[in-house]
Amino acid sequence: MTTTTLSTAPLAAAEPAPRRRRRRSLSPGKRLPAARMAGPLVVLALWAAASAAGRLDPAAIPAPWTVLETGARLWSDGTLTTDVLTSLERAGYGFAIGLTAGVALALASGLSRTGEALIDGTVQLNRAIPTLGLIPLFILWLGIGETFKIAIIAIVVYIPIYLNTHAALSGIDHRFVELAEVQGLSRVRFIREIVIPGALPGFFVGLRLGVTGSWLGLVVLEQINATSGLGYMMFQAQNYGQSDVILVGLLIYGVFGLISDSAVRLVERRVLSWRRTLSS
Repeated sequence: MTTTTLSTAPLAAAEPAPRRRRRRSLSPGKRLPAARMAGPLVVLALWAAASAAGRLDPAAIPAPWTVLETGARLWSDGTLTTDVLTSLERAGYGFAIGLTAGVALALASGLSRTGEALIDGTVQLNRAIPTLGLIPLFILWLGIGETFKIAIIAIVVYIPIYLNTHAALSGIDHRFVELAEVQGLSRVRFIREIVIPGALPGFFVGLRLGVTGSWLGLVVLEQINATSGLGYMMFQAQNYGQSDVILVGLLIYGVFGLISDSAVRLVERRVLSWRRTLSS
């Protein structure tokens, strides 16, 4: 019995330990630096390569270097500077009004059944009506000057902000409300410590959509009785067949949209740094 034990002990010690299977990671991985610029840079490279190879009609789609030369010429003339500042001013005023209205209406509707009964149905009806279809009516009400342009941009902005913020408020777990009642939180502390943190993710989604919507609405509105602005510049270039000027305006709109969306993402990442999400 002793001999058997001694003979098998070295064999058991020599057996390799079973390998531990490495668990496969399902997350997307680390965030790449400046990853969102990869797509636009690829498109720009393909555009430049097709232009250099003569695959694109210069009259319809000028080469990137031609567009840059046109933009530099317009900038040095001072016309592009005036148009850019005018567009930024219109978009800024409309966005500020829309942001304020969207947040205020969402809070009033999301925190009160009376407010929801009075506000939510009206906003849903407004959402179902094409906003640009309101232009003729707003011209009759507000005239054909700057006021109706800012009003239309504000409507384009406030709808997504309201919808996403209201949905986030409605989606707050009721157990947090019960916990706040048990802890005896006041209405102000309840809003500050539970409502606002719970609604911030939805608010930022609506904010990103609102920022993009302000630029989309501006393109159309600046072609109606305007004497300056990027949309006006593109409309005049269309009449004279200047496709390079049109592409300058489109690229500026795209850059503004990308910068504003990136700014909102940066603020969102800082404000919601306490969250552990798939994107982080």
